[in-house]
Order: sequence, then structure tokens, then C-alpha cells
Amino acid sequence: MPAEETTPQLFPNRFADAVGPGGGEPARDACRCVGHSTRTRPARVTFHGERQDTGAAGWQHLLALVDEAAADGRPVFRPFVEMSAPERRQVVTLPPTIAQLTAVKHLVLYGTNLVRIPPEIGSMTSLERFDPYTSHRLHWYPYELTRCTGITDSTVSTRALYGNFKYRPPFPALRPVTRAGEADLGALDPAVWGTEAVRTCSVCAGPVDRDLHQVWISRLVGTDVLPLLVNACSTACLAALPEPHSGYVPTPHTGGPAVVQPAGRW
Repeated sequence: MPAEETTPQLFPNRFADAVGPGGGEPARDACRCVGHSTRTRPARVTFHGERQDTGAAGWQHLLALVDEAAADGRPVFRPFVEMSAPERRQVVTLPPTIAQLTAVKHLVLYGTNLVRIPPEIGSMTSLERFDPYTSHRLHWYPYELTRCTGITDSTVSTRALYGNFKYRPPFPALRPVTRAGEADLGALDPAVWGTEAVRTCSVCAGPVDRDLHQVWISRLVGTDVLPLLVNACSTACLAALPEPHSGYVPTPHTGGPAVVQPAGRW
């Protein structure tokens, strides 16, 4: 047998330096929202409804780490490696202040307890690598992530995503239109709308101060196709959306079990 067939290969661990300290306490909660196969996928799914406790020690630590990264202009941001396991578990979203991180080229969110990412990530326009790998409670991403047009590499746990190509779990049902006066857009229920507030349009970046239009669209970000939540200010902005990625639901849609998806692979 040729030597090259018997010599074991070593593969580098890309995330060896992305794991924070242990300590005997869990750093994240278990999640089985979308199942893990065509057999275990649910008929319906809903958004995670957790709200961020802004008084928690983990949140306060994360705010400080964002401020430090903004001040020193670092190109790589791995905030959770500097937080204890209990602190990491306390954080279910990123703060809006991530908009300050305009020098960050590589964002590492490995193994977090995050359930959503705020639209302010669209201001991180220097991003080239996006790695939320093994953050299994992140089932979707904000459409604003597409503003980071420099992303060329990503590592996402695709089996955790709504509508993923492997076994096509469903998307949460959206209200197509929330009329002005029907809800306080600054104090929303994340279990219904996916967020606690909508202030700007995902498409035109203008204010959402009247009607809110929500749809799902699947688009390529880096090397992964992600389910993206669009919060639009008008039907004109919905009409301006690009075509979804080939092999996914062919038009923007409002989710729910009635949406017909292509067959899964597994």
C-alpha cells in the first residue's frame, strides 16, 4: 500500500481558541426547536421568546468587551472566550453597540446561547469572516447581515436553521402586515415578531414608523445560505428584495406550515 494512504492526516481545529472557560456550570441551554432530521422536524415552529436581562453580569461584561473592541480597533472579535460559563448563558442577543465595530473583520460567536442577532450587525461592514458555529439556538439571522458585502467565509451550524436544505424544518409564521397602532414597534413580543423592537427598515434603512411588513428570504451569506428575517417599512421595499437563493422557497414568504419547500436531502 502506498505510504500516502497509510499516513494519518492532521486537520487543524479552527475553533480551538474560540471556547470560553468552563467551571462546571452550563454555558448554554439545550434546543430542539427544529429537530435534527426529516423524522424529528416539527410541523410548526415559533421564535424563541427570551428577553435579554440587561442587568445580568454577562450582559454588562459583553457591553464592556464591545466598547474595548471599538476603542482599540481590533480586527478579530471573540467576546465569549473572555466570559465565564454562567455569563455566557445569560446572553441571548448581542447589544446594538456592535454597530461601533467597523474595524472587525472576523466575528466569532462559537457555542453561544444566542437566540437572535440585532440588525445593527449590518453596520459591521468590514466583516470578512462570520463564525456562529455551534450556536444551536440561532435559527435565523437579520436581513441587515447582507449589508456586510465583504463576507466571503462563514461557518454556521446549518442543521439548526429554519428551512435548511438538509431536512427543511418550517419557518415561524409571520404577520404579513402590522398596521400602525396595532402594536408598539418599540416594545414587541420576540416570541411573535422575532425581536423586541423594530425601528428601521431592513431594506432602505429608513424609519419604520407606520406599518411593519415582515417576510422570510433565504440568501447566501459567505458560504452558507441563511434564513433572513426582513422588517420592511412598505410594500415597495418588499418588492425591491432580490431573488431568494436557488433551491429554496422561490419568493419571499411569511412562513408557517403551509409554505411549500423543496424536498430535503436527509
